[in-house]
Amino acid sequence: MRFSVNIPNFGDFADPRTVAAVAVAAEQAGWDALFVWDHVVHRKQIRRPFGDPWMLLSAAALATNRIKLGTLVTPVARRRPHQLARQVSTLDNLSGGRVILGTGLGAPVEDEYGSFGEPTDPVVLAEMLDEGLHLVDRYWSGDTVTHQGKHFTADDVALLPTPVQRPRVPIWVAGYWPNKRPMRRAARWDGVVPLFLSARHGFTPPVDEVRDLVKYVDSQRDPGPFEVVLGGTSPADPAKARDLIGPLADAGATWWDERRQQDELITELDPVLRRVEQGPPTL
Repeated sequence: MRFSVNIPNFGDFADPRTVAAVAVAAEQAGWDALFVWDHVVHRKQIRRPFGDPWMLLSAAALATNRIKLGTLVTPVARRRPHQLARQVSTLDNLSGGRVILGTGLGAPVEDEYGSFGEPTDPVVLAEMLDEGLHLVDRYWSGDTVTHQGKHFTADDVALLPTPVQRPRVPIWVAGYWPNKRPMRRAARWDGVVPLFLSARHGFTPPVDEVRDLVKYVDSQRDPGPFEVVLGGTSPADPAKARDLIGPLADAGATWWDERRQQDELITELDPVLRRVEQGPPTL
């Protein structure tokens, strides 16, 4: 089991210097990764500062040496695949091969897509996600790419340099369980970041549901390394943290992503930094 810290890309965390400070604290305290959200307005009726996730992660990369860095999650349908491929590849080179690309449809759809005239039909967004991931993976090969798809086009182009990591930067895919389609999508890549209708952001999902999810995803994928990323708010008491996370690890989880509950002040630095400095849970 590995352990990550999860922060939004708005509020206090819109400042790259703040995110770099959190990354340094996480590395020093023994965490394995730092993940940031990828939103442009989130809920637009609430006005607050935002930072571009790749700029935030670049600051974190320059300030650290060991921890993994990535997004949870980047809505691929909201980005052009060639631009996303280049941003991730640049960060992977800058960090010495420490990037993970977490992906998904993104939400809230009306705010994040509709506000800018983008499609809001979930079926269309899912098509763009699948086609976009296919293209990103091809661009990372460094080979010449020609593609004429339903949503994206590439005409005899090669994007260099390639990422440091081979055969690619790990791609994790988020989606709601028990919906099967996003789980099948995740099974084609390197990891799954399941969300649960029974557990809001920052709350731990039921172990039985995790076990069912892992069994289903395993039935859909080829043998080999694969990450199952679960998250929540862990208790400060080590024994209680083990009681919470241990059964999830036994059910097949490979990452614990420390997330503050959304009914708390998730945009403030001080409580996040205090938790980070305490270090990850121990099993």
